[in-house]
Amino acid sequence: MIASLDGVVAAVLMDALIVEVGGVGYRVFAAPSLLTSVGTGERIRVFTHHVVREDMQALYGFRNPEELGFFSLLLTVTGVGPKVALAIVGSRPVGDLQLAILSDDQAILTAVPGVGKKLAARLVLELKEKVASAGIAAGAGGGGAVAGESEVVAALLALGYSASEARQASRDALADTSVGVGLEDRVKAALRTLLRG
Repeated sequence: MIASLDGVVAAVLMDALIVEVGGVGYRVFAAPSLLTSVGTGERIRVFTHHVVREDMQALYGFRNPEELGFFSLLLTVTGVGPKVALAIVGSRPVGDLQLAILSDDQAILTAVPGVGKKLAARLVLELKEKVASAGIAAGAGGGGAVAGESEVVAALLALGYSASEARQASRDALADTSVGVGLEDRVKAALRTLLRG
């Protein structure tokens, strides 16, 4: 399986990049957000999902492992194929999509072409627990990386707080300059805010 490519963009097509690696051009399907961010001749590294079927092979490319991981998670949902999963991943930052699933915000999901109300409901139903578990695992991993609002909110939602409580507590924690930048520090600060409030 092809897990990533590091090469030069030989062409930018409507729905894909041609990435040349060692004289071989690989067609990599990508979201518009990636397609518009690169130009011909630029060096690029893409993380790929390799689909192999009887009648075809295809590569789907992403800017980072988080996008790739969320794409793979979307493919576990009944009725979601690679094209719909790619459209979802390309529609917003992964943190926003995870937050939409955790808070059952189906409007964000139905805004993606190809995602109707039934599919949005299925995405929430089938992925809510998996996304919450992934958020808790990321939180347990620690204090090193800088945590943004969506990560803090996702962790609070996983702990059972409502979306509005989680968003407000997250904003308060991010505004407090005495709090560290790691996810664990910010979640603890947000929890203190919730306990006071």
